[in-house]
Amino acid sequence: MSEHNKLAEGALGIAESVVMGVAGTAPAFSVAATTTTLVAAVGVLSAASILYCGLIMFGVTLAFMHLNKTDPNAGASYAWVSRVFNPTLGFFAGWALLVASAVFMVSGTVPAATATLLLVAPSLAAEPAWVTAVAAGWLLVVSAVILKGIKPTSYTQIVMTGVEVLILVIVIVAAFIQFAHHPAHIFGLAQLSPTAITPALFATGALTSLFFFWGWDVTVNLNEETRDASRSAGHAAIWAMLIVMLLFITFLAAVLLVLSDAEISQSGTNIVFALADKLFPRPWGYMAVIAVMLSSVGTLETSILQFTRTLFAQGRSGSLHPRYAKLHPVWRTPWVATLTLTVLGLVFLLLSSHFPSVNTIIQDSVNAIGFQVAFYYSLAGLACAWHYRRRAFDNIRNLLLLQIWPLASAGFLIFIAIYSIPTFDMTTKFVGIGGIVIGVIPLLLNRFRTRHILRATV
Repeated sequence: MSEHNKLAEGALGIAESVVMGVAGTAPAFSVAATTTTLVAAVGVLSAASILYCGLIMFGVTLAFMHLNKTDPNAGASYAWVSRVFNPTLGFFAGWALLVASAVFMVSGTVPAATATLLLVAPSLAAEPAWVTAVAAGWLLVVSAVILKGIKPTSYTQIVMTGVEVLILVIVIVAAFIQFAHHPAHIFGLAQLSPTAITPALFATGALTSLFFFWGWDVTVNLNEETRDASRSAGHAAIWAMLIVMLLFITFLAAVLLVLSDAEISQSGTNIVFALADKLFPRPWGYMAVIAVMLSSVGTLETSILQFTRTLFAQGRSGSLHPRYAKLHPVWRTPWVATLTLTVLGLVFLLLSSHFPSVNTIIQDSVNAIGFQVAFYYSLAGLACAWHYRRRAFDNIRNLLLLQIWPLASAGFLIFIAIYSIPTFDMTTKFVGIGGIVIGVIPLLLNRFRTRHILRATV
């Protein structure tokens, strides 16, 4: 590949990559969107659910790290599954990420818009039309920053994620200081014991926990733009997972310490604000709204990065039209892929404005994304185990890190995906499952185009 067609090689350091991984999981947005649902499902065992789901998901992170060593490719799971198994299965691994990221243009921009309106025009925060308009504005601004280059994107992300995590840490520390001796729920190490949670409760909590952890893999989608690509991107993913696991577990513990069951239920997706508002005098509680807004914008940015780098890789290798591999001559960003997602996001936001409520939009999109993420994460876990099968029995470490842990994670994700299907409404099934199946159309159209070109050249 010529230098003109390469991404901005070596633009990111490992610290910037870690920040991207943390931002990808959207700590404040994730806890805001799903804490109430998780607590309703498993109660005081919520932190245990996150801990053990996180440990299982860690096997996928290990799979990404080890596969990245063999091939630091911006397409990540798409490229690895294609090479280890076959191009068709690899195409669908990449396609699932593309669809999940496109759907996230709704579930990611809507909370950012809602938080923005809560700060400037609270009476409009529950109006789908106004929320959609502000969400479209955020999408256009973030897309413009990403189009400008990976360095401006990185600098923006460092500021947003730094402020977001600082606010969450302040809220968590304040909760432990103020309520440790008179908690709303009795919480201790016993609630983190693996014997405290039943298989049925674990499966129920896992449906929600999966969404908590999605997004750290943006680090490997940016591997071609990271210094020491084969090593740094994978290690950054590991650090990002460890950081967000700690944040999620301590935040859930703080919620249980401070808020009663009734307060948690009533707070809904405003759980971060409800917690901060009880800990700090007004208007200081509104810093939680700022954290959720920054988190939503930050993870919107990383979702666009994942989409554009995967689409770029698929266009570069020929599994989709080569137009998607076009880079801006100065900024070295995949501008066609970025504009494609921006237009798709605006269309999806327009369609979502016809939903009766903001909560319905978020719930349906989160469930659909969870299914798609389970699909491509599990394929990466299986690919790792198969690729390294001949090294599995060299020593105990290889057996655990290259085989048992990635395979267990893949099996867990497959089970969760199948387990969740009966709980989906028709919209979620159409978007979640249909979104993957519809990939057959671009797959076949591109193969027809390729064969036509080959015949014309003969």
